[in-house]
Amino acid sequence: MATVLTTTYTSNTAITFDISSLAASATYVAGRASTQVDNTSTQYVDCIVSAGVITSGTTPAVGTQIALYVYGSNISVATANIDTITGTDGAFTLSGVSILNSLRFAGAVSSTATGVTKNYFLPFSIAQLFGGVVPKYWGLYMAHNQTNALAASQASQFTFAGITYTAT
Repeated sequence: MATVLTTTYTSNTAITFDISSLAASATYVAGRASTQVDNTSTQYVDCIVSAGVITSGTTPAVGTQIALYVYGSNISVATANIDTITGTDGAFTLSGVSILNSLRFAGAVSSTATGVTKNYFLPFSIAQLFGGVVPKYWGLYMAHNQTNALAASQASQFTFAGITYTAT
């Protein structure tokens, strides 16, 4: 008799990541990172990240972007920082664009209007960004180059669902 693997999704878990009033950064090196997600005990084979509504500031310039990146590490980021990212939710200024380029790009939304806009990021796979495996520790980093800070009250906009396989 053949073994059948069944895909199991967890319920969505909030990622501690408060992007309320996130200031603009022309080079995207000043942004905000989430608290790291620890994948060492559950060992998900993948995590699907979903976002709520990300609201721009009052007057974004047309063509500016809100960019989302993912950081990952084999060691707790709280122990071995990734540049200035410490594995806790907070504002961070990376030491340069080269550090930004070492993060995994998850997506961006572009402003098409100059008023307050609601923006959506499509769900994405963490494993796909890291060659098919979920890092032991991972988290999100967001920066934008819009004219004004993002809107206030934007905590807990991102969630993830862990994926495991069950043999039957």
